[in-house]
Amino acid sequence: MNKSENNFFEQVYAVVKKIPEGRVTSYGAIANYLSAKNAARMVGWAMNASHQMLDVPAHRVVNRNGMLSGKHHFPGENLMEELLISEGHQIEKDQIINFKKVFWDPSTAL
Repeated sequence: MNKSENNFFEQVYAVVKKIPEGRVTSYGAIANYLSAKNAARMVGWAMNASHQMLDVPAHRVVNRNGMLSGKHHFPGENLMEELLISEGHQIEKDQIINFKKVFWDPSTAL
């Protein structure tokens, strides 16, 4: 990882740490907040790299449709889903039910 990627990842982690328990956001919403509108995929890479950091709640970041698109990067089969359920979310077929209701937009929240 080069220096600029490392800095971007740190910015992503700072946003993710502010997602309230029981809420979720998307890769694109984080990218937009960081003035990197076309960098949703890089936010995903940051989330994939964050699983060793216990203080980054990566399970709260999903795709724009509420799908648990990063679940295969978590240890075990269903850890991402289990963490979200423990925070009160309902999941069906790897998608958060009532996604729009629990969506947290950093652009309006921070």
